[in-house]
Amino acid sequence: TLPHFMEEPDDAYIIKSNPIVLRCKAMPAMQIFFKCNGEWVHQNEHVSEESMDETTGLKVREVFINVTRQQVEDFHGPEDYWCQCVAWSHLGTSKSRKASVRIAYLRKNFEQDPQGKEVPIEGMIVLHCRPPEGVPAAEVEWLKNEEPIDSNLDENIDTRADHNLIIRQARLSDSGNYTCMAANIVAKRRSMSATVVVYVDGNWEVWSEWSVCSPECEHLRVRECIAPPPRNGGKYCEGLSQESENCTEGLCIQDIETASDIALYSGLGAAVIAVAVLVVGVTLYRRSQSEYGVDVIDSSALTGGFQTFNFKTVRQGNSLLLNSSMQPDLTVSRTYSGPICLQDPLDKELMTESSLFNPLSDIKVKVQSSFMVSLGVTERAEYHGKAHSGTFPHGNNRSFGTIQARNKATYIQNLSSISTSELKTTAIFGHLGGRLVVPNTGVSLLIPHGAIPEETSWEIYLAITQRESSLQPEGTDVLLGPEVTCGPADLSVSTPFALTIPHCAEVNSEHWNIHLKKRTQQGKWEEVMSVEEETTSCYCLLDPYACHILLNSFGTYALIGEPISDCAVRQLKVAVFGCLSCNSLDYNLRVYCMDNTPCAFQEVVSDERLQGGQLLEEPKLLHFKGNTFSLQISVLDIPPFLWRIKPFTACQEVPFSRVWRSGRAPLHCAFSLERYTPATTQLSCKVCVRQVKGHEQILQIQTSILENERETITFFAHDDSNFPAQMGPKAFKIPYSIRQRICATFDTPNAKGKDWQMLAQKNSINRNLSYFATQSSPSAVILDLWEARHQHDGDLDSLACALEEIGRTHSKISDVTETEIEEPDFNYSRQNGL
Repeated sequence: TLPHFMEEPDDAYIIKSNPIVLRCKAMPAMQIFFKCNGEWVHQNEHVSEESMDETTGLKVREVFINVTRQQVEDFHGPEDYWCQCVAWSHLGTSKSRKASVRIAYLRKNFEQDPQGKEVPIEGMIVLHCRPPEGVPAAEVEWLKNEEPIDSNLDENIDTRADHNLIIRQARLSDSGNYTCMAANIVAKRRSMSATVVVYVDGNWEVWSEWSVCSPECEHLRVRECIAPPPRNGGKYCEGLSQESENCTEGLCIQDIETASDIALYSGLGAAVIAVAVLVVGVTLYRRSQSEYGVDVIDSSALTGGFQTFNFKTVRQGNSLLLNSSMQPDLTVSRTYSGPICLQDPLDKELMTESSLFNPLSDIKVKVQSSFMVSLGVTERAEYHGKAHSGTFPHGNNRSFGTIQARNKATYIQNLSSISTSELKTTAIFGHLGGRLVVPNTGVSLLIPHGAIPEETSWEIYLAITQRESSLQPEGTDVLLGPEVTCGPADLSVSTPFALTIPHCAEVNSEHWNIHLKKRTQQGKWEEVMSVEEETTSCYCLLDPYACHILLNSFGTYALIGEPISDCAVRQLKVAVFGCLSCNSLDYNLRVYCMDNTPCAFQEVVSDERLQGGQLLEEPKLLHFKGNTFSLQISVLDIPPFLWRIKPFTACQEVPFSRVWRSGRAPLHCAFSLERYTPATTQLSCKVCVRQVKGHEQILQIQTSILENERETITFFAHDDSNFPAQMGPKAFKIPYSIRQRICATFDTPNAKGKDWQMLAQKNSINRNLSYFATQSSPSAVILDLWEARHQHDGDLDSLACALEEIGRTHSKISDVTETEIEEPDFNYSRQNGL
């Protein structure tokens, strides 16, 4: 047979001046010779041994050669010095693998020594180490106070990233001297030691109680900087440790000694208290009289926007005043500003016909300067121009948590107001229902009036699973929003409640198939329904940034997206945070790509607060397609001679799968910038985030790296943090009496089309109408869905205009013969499967 190699030459390193030995062993072999760099090695330089294999009886030959340092140094070729052996038998030759020979060395100087740092407690520590050049490449080990660091024993320490030492959350025990050790087969090298100091800034303890009022009419309170006290060079608390103020509100009685003066002031105080009690009593009485169902505007007030009109009040025959006890002036002309939606300039006649709301005729009128005040709306935006015609609303185009471009005046909120501790809300609800909100997350629960039995109270909670969800999608499926739990799970309601869950999908039925899933008691997930399917068990209404779900049972729910095509878009929010490193010359940029949901952004803000990070620019929306192309994050236009990027890379690429399957864990890329001099306090650059062959966003960074000189970046947020739970009528935008009249009007089937189907159509609900048909009051469920969709804007004007459109359609239909209206109405019914 052809020679078979039992041993082939191995790669080798020449250490100092010691030659290395290459060996080769083959069977059967008549001769074996080495060839180095393409040339045969002289026969005299070979040492060979011959033996016989006892099993086969074939001849075994083993050959050795020496390779010296001089031979390797004298070779100049396109590759390393190499050797291979060739073995002969009666039938031919065989060649072994090529073995490379290199001269081993390790230079003395480190390419980058670790630098000392001062870092606040729980801050991140990154010590950079670039070992000396060497062959073979040096292995790196870290020492702390001359003791080796084993990252396997401490999850807070990572030494795997490019020889760097990373301490995720600094502890006081992490203070010390750190040394980078580099070693290979030639030698060991030590870097310069870096001193790390973990310091603690003082936090004030709470103020003490006010002291007893002194003769000078002042009292004091104090506090100490001991919560905790500053340590390891941390800053002392800023502010005063003692406060004093007048304790008699300016009425100092220091020099008043006569009983008459004392009596005078005592009487004055009693009078003030009496007036205050009277004011409070009147206020409470007026509030009690303004509850729904007592003084509510006639429901025709729902049929318009804001216009001004004049009319004479008349003592008799006034169809607007339903309460005969009201005695208006017969002569005075009054002007009322009310919601009248005038779509045609010629249509300025006040619609006083109440035939649309005939089923409930006992509602009293509250004559006010504004109809909307009587609807329970105390503040409203000024209404300009004509109302929108046609169906409404045309989708909620407001993005949860997105920033209005450079608009920092109204509805803005600082980062410090967001807290991850409020991811569960609990409240007690009764028969009147209410609303439960997890602040700043976009998650809410609406419990309709009557869903809970009378004389019964339930403690209901709403919670969001933090960090990773227990639901692990399969294949290309993705989790589109938070995992939400409402409960207790053993309760059941008589009327569907509305659960609102934000999502990050760009809604398009041609690109996404979105499913609602529920976790069973055994911890498994089962599909409840597809958003587009027809079912009577529950209902899903998908808005651009949230899904509103009507359910009858509590539990844990989540939205899953199945991409149908490569054009499926997952909406990501891009945000850049920055903070000054412990090394005063370094500045860290952290770029996040997270789901475009409020809870995902809240989680990032919370993590950044712990690291001392500041939002540097308004976040932007990135459309990430499911086309398998990766994401590139780069830092551009860094001012030369002022800054440089470390470690000399300005672009990072993230694989598609990591971005697409990231779930709620935000994608995070960090860049370290170094300024050449401490005098540089301004940073100007661009952060580019782009998907290859896809969407791109550029964030312009213009900031001071000094915290006291930096402009605070604000962002748009819903103002729901102050009202996590609302019970009773205050939780609903539509007054209960108006809601009753709408339900009584539209729940009754109507051959002319003025029924709950028309109400659903005007609310842009055009699918799965069979769900509402199974409800005892379809109109009530439709209005519950409206309440869930409009919890932040309470757009009663749009609802009023929609009802007016239905009323106008009805009035026009009534002018036509029954034969003329019968065919369109029945066509409408057949189209909707009813």
